[in-house]
Amino acid sequence: MEFTTTARVLRGVGGLYLIRLADGAAHSEKYPDTPSPLAGRSVLCRARGSIRGGGKLMVGDLVTVKYTDASFELSGGTAVPCDDAAGLPNTAIESILPRKNALIRPPLANLDFIFILCASAAPAPAPETIDKLLSVAEYHGIEAALIIGKNELDGEKAAELESVYTRAGYSVFSLSCVTGEGIERLEKFVSTALVGKISAFAGASGVGKSTLMSRLFPSLALETGEISRRTERGKHTTRTAELFPISVGDGEGFLADTPGFSLVDFENFDFLPFSALPSTMREFAPYLGKCQYDDCTHTKDQGCAVLRAVENGDIAPSRHESYLSMYRVLKAKKSWEKK
Repeated sequence: MEFTTTARVLRGVGGLYLIRLADGAAHSEKYPDTPSPLAGRSVLCRARGSIRGGGKLMVGDLVTVKYTDASFELSGGTAVPCDDAAGLPNTAIESILPRKNALIRPPLANLDFIFILCASAAPAPAPETIDKLLSVAEYHGIEAALIIGKNELDGEKAAELESVYTRAGYSVFSLSCVTGEGIERLEKFVSTALVGKISAFAGASGVGKSTLMSRLFPSLALETGEISRRTERGKHTTRTAELFPISVGDGEGFLADTPGFSLVDFENFDFLPFSALPSTMREFAPYLGKCQYDDCTHTKDQGCAVLRAVENGDIAPSRHESYLSMYRVLKAKKSWEKK
């Protein structure tokens, strides 16, 4: 018998994909009249040679999958995947469903949420780096939040950053993994905001990302180890983007582990066209279209509503300085680099 369902691509190595099949509720919503014996399972499979709907598969893709009753065996009345080193020959990815977004670097599709981490000190926060990542998120339709860690080291700086980004319209969490301050508030937010979502944590080395993630997702180490063992193809496997199922609230989400979410190499990162930059600054929105001139660049133009908002204290000067920096870099790019 043949079964059809949807699945999420968790990892791909050498043409072999680890996928998470839709759970019972999600499957029934799309295919109400057919069963899925492996609902909610993670299995290995390959893709059809003529895959439809998007060309090359990416981690994070939502796909349609077909498998047969030869792809599993019954153990105590429960369907158990028959996976082996060659994958599941009777299971195949048929097509790619429409993507919400698709990032080139890191290569990841359908990212819903990104937490940008910085520290109040050691290392000192870099507002321009934070703002570049926020612009990346805005352009790609990714919701973002800022986490200010190590607030026990410099409470004044943590409060300053919290004020700037709260005013800009973002969720901000000031916390300390040492004292525990602010952790509970973030845990409550994660338990509701990330259900059914793909999320990522981005931060420079030393900001405490690993410590915080271990606190938020204590079972993550076991899950990542299990998945890695099932998909490891040798000691020299190239490390690419990967999704790990995580328990959040009463449901499940996916956490992206990718080597590309530490820092953005803005000089070489083709993340948005020049013309889109103003719309990636969330707090600019009320003033766009209200400048004296239609072609206002919001840099030094007469009658600029954005500049007036900066002068009035409605837009933080540091945010506008980041805008000017990004503006100069994007303006200097060659025409073919701005596409």
